[in-house]
Amino acid sequence: METVFPGLHASAPEALPFARSLEIRGFLLERDAGNLIVYSAPPLAGEAGAVAALGGVSGQYLNHWHEAAFGAGERVAAALGVPVIGHADDHERIAETVAVGATFTERAVLGGDFELVPTPGHTPGATAYLWDSGTRRVLFSGDSVYLDGGEWVAAVLGDSDRAAYLESLELLRGLEFDVLLPWAATAGGPFYAVTDRADATRRLEAIIERVRRGEDC
Repeated sequence: METVFPGLHASAPEALPFARSLEIRGFLLERDAGNLIVYSAPPLAGEAGAVAALGGVSGQYLNHWHEAAFGAGERVAAALGVPVIGHADDHERIAETVAVGATFTERAVLGGDFELVPTPGHTPGATAYLWDSGTRRVLFSGDSVYLDGGEWVAAVLGDSDRAAYLESLELLRGLEFDVLLPWAATAGGPFYAVTDRADATRRLEAIIERVRRGEDC
């Protein structure tokens, strides 16, 4: 696995089968309260040895149900041997392809450093995760905000809930973080963005205005 910064490790990338200009990754978080995987991506299935060498993991948190289907969720879960965890509102769709070990419904902080932040809109159970590594505050935004050539964009789909999406973007705008780490990013480009409060606010407000106008990104 590639070390993004101390305590955070990325899987190899893989192109999305339906949008091959985008690449997806999974991430391992080293934590005193127990290591976690965030997101699912097919290369994770071949990196079980690297995961074990980093101390193993106690759970895999999905941002939304697409990861179970497009991220070869069943194969990854079997290789890692850890429970898959996601929001209850995406449970049925996740369970179509991979067994769900646990679900949640509310915003909560786990182990003092890993926060579950439900952000419905892209899908009903889309959830961001906010991790305080001790040196950085990383926002795992899934597909609710991803990187298109380095730009922050939304992904409003035909079955997305635009009103809920807007509320979630406004919630994200109020969070304190200095690294944005989505599930997907343009192939060959940056897969995370270092930011600050002013920059993040500006970028999220630009997305909010576009989505309010009826645009999908």
